[in-house]
Amino acid sequence: MAKGGPGTAPSTVRVDDAAEVPALRAREAELHLAATRLFRELGFHATSMQDLAEAMGMNRGSLYHYIDSKDDLLWTIVSGALARLDAFVGPSLDSGEPGATRLRNAICQHLRFAATHGDELALVQIEMHSLAPERRRELVARRDAYEGRWRAAIEAAIADGTFRPVDVRIAGIAILSACNWFTQWYRASGSLTADDVAREFADLYLGGLMAPPSTAGGPRA
Repeated sequence: MAKGGPGTAPSTVRVDDAAEVPALRAREAELHLAATRLFRELGFHATSMQDLAEAMGMNRGSLYHYIDSKDDLLWTIVSGALARLDAFVGPSLDSGEPGATRLRNAICQHLRFAATHGDELALVQIEMHSLAPERRRELVARRDAYEGRWRAAIEAAIADGTFRPVDVRIAGIAILSACNWFTQWYRASGSLTADDVAREFADLYLGGLMAPPSTAGGPRA
């Protein structure tokens, strides 16, 4: 639904107008892309509404046709990014495969998503503190639930004898820190694809977690 800015009458979208509604949504999508880029390049607090307006080629007041505030815009970006990441990686984490296989597949899916949504995921990491307290608590709870499913895969691999006993929390932090930092250095124009990096990450981290051959009893990843 279109929104009115301060001191202006709320704009109204005619839902029966098949041309106008898609056009509005397209402009909202453009705004989200522009805001994501600017928030990452300049920082959320350093990005002004005027910066957003210039990036969109419109007057500052016209932005309120699409958003209520810059805070709402950041929330829409980071909340949506985490929801899409969860939907993309979740099936790998929740499958009936052995824990080590789930972990390997999740690393691959996480990096595939990050390769095409790097700016959004970076904002989840670096601008979470910029959210209002209630929204920050909600996002932290959702992030923690996502990370908990990674730890469940590690625990399953320990239980079946594939991984040696380790501190599951520390192992999860190590793997996800590497996956999340991927957005800071990966470039699609480089020599490695996201799948190449995923294989290296999986071999490195899963290899370090493997139980010694004499005690390993579970399936290999």
